[in-house]
Amino acid sequence: MDFLNSILVKPFADMFGAPDFLLQVLWEGLVSGVLYALIALGFVLIYKSSRIFNFAQGIMVVFAALTLVGLHEKGVPALLAVPLTLLVMFILAVAIERVVLRPLVNQPDIILFMATIGITLFLVGFGEIIFGGENKVMITQELHIPTGSFEFEPFGGFVSIEQKDLTAVVGAIVLVAGLLLFLNKSKMGRAIRALGDDHQAALSVGISLSTIWVLVWFIAGVIALATGIVWGARAGVSFALEVIAFKALPVLMLGGLESVLGAIIGGLAIGVLEKLFEIYWGQPLLGGNTETWFAFVFALLVLLFRPQGLFGEKIIERV
Repeated sequence: MDFLNSILVKPFADMFGAPDFLLQVLWEGLVSGVLYALIALGFVLIYKSSRIFNFAQGIMVVFAALTLVGLHEKGVPALLAVPLTLLVMFILAVAIERVVLRPLVNQPDIILFMATIGITLFLVGFGEIIFGGENKVMITQELHIPTGSFEFEPFGGFVSIEQKDLTAVVGAIVLVAGLLLFLNKSKMGRAIRALGDDHQAALSVGISLSTIWVLVWFIAGVIALATGIVWGARAGVSFALEVIAFKALPVLMLGGLESVLGAIIGGLAIGVLEKLFEIYWGQPLLGGNTETWFAFVFALLVLLFRPQGLFGEKIIERV
């Protein structure tokens, strides 16, 4: 009876007993969820346009952040280092398309997936040669990202919101809104969607596969830079930052590998739920550290009932 009470009653009693603390937990989960969604978007865009699961998205986050910090260390002003980093990510996108992807057109999916693993290993080695392997500090203040906090007293309690987290959420909303506007309203955006809906039909009407691949890899690079700045401001910049990208995997499992909306909603859901579980169930019952595995277990449970994810399309094969 005590065990059932600790699972089914006490956590909810704690939530309603301290609503201000619940708001703090929800906010922290929302911030994490926004960042998970950003990383997942990079995977989704590349997969929709090329059917390639981009294993390199994580190291792209690290490489973009290291490039930004490295340029600033060489004396480049922070606000100039941002567009220069975007230029580097564009050059990287062109190089990946020309050197890696173009020779592998029409190869099995597993070959393309292995190619992205090769890209990952190359960027790790190349990044260490250029930037070194030591941890670096994100240039938060130089980018004019506020570092203070807003404090509120809801329900007679206390809630603190870091200004850099609020900036990250607002920036992510603007980035996602711009991305959705681009995909739905622009000619190139519609071409990306067409390529994702029907590869052969899109090619038959003259859509350039090479151009689209460069574009989506560059967009993934833009997302990687935004994610790298935010995560770097929270945890520093190092190659260990790459493991954060693995949190996008349960987001993709939950939202569906081809759904932009699924990546957004899946990221927010994973971020909030893992934080709630950690605070109200994980720490009291399991000693904490449940955030490392909760998202994967939750996504696995969803897949048992809906293998294509919540927003993925059901695949029907006729034989």
